[in-house]
Amino acid sequence: MPAAQQAEAIIKIKKQQFAKFDALLDQTTHGPAWLRMPDVAAVVITEILALTELRVVVLAYCLMPNHVHLVAQLPDEAGFSASRMMQRLKGRTAVVANRLLGLQGQPFWQHESYDHVVRDGKEQERIIAYVLNNPVKAGLVEEWTQWPYSHVG
Repeated sequence: MPAAQQAEAIIKIKKQQFAKFDALLDQTTHGPAWLRMPDVAAVVITEILALTELRVVVLAYCLMPNHVHLVAQLPDEAGFSASRMMQRLKGRTAVVANRLLGLQGQPFWQHESYDHVVRDGKEQERIIAYVLNNPVKAGLVEEWTQWPYSHVG
């Protein structure tokens, strides 16, 4: 199999794995759902929007009760990475959210995240639609505009 076909096959498999994992997150009935709490959600949204300080362009986001979807355009500069952005976002939000929740000594976020490079405008539109429709797919609202923790801009 040519290298280009292998790369496409790997991308397809990763997308399928992500879809399965995301569906499990949406349907879980146990574990923390802290992002459903308005005060905690506000902390995360504030820090997502503050990513502009790093010259990150936030294209869309959706906070689900137990996870976050974020579509962002990263600055094209040496030394900047998605992991650096996520470290800042998770670090700042964890401190404040744990204070709000009265938690100490336990992580607020899971260590891992799923990063995906968007290759073109058509794929970007598809991903943003997926992100915005996540609360609909999870049965939380009938239309994405009803979900208070989503934004496209």
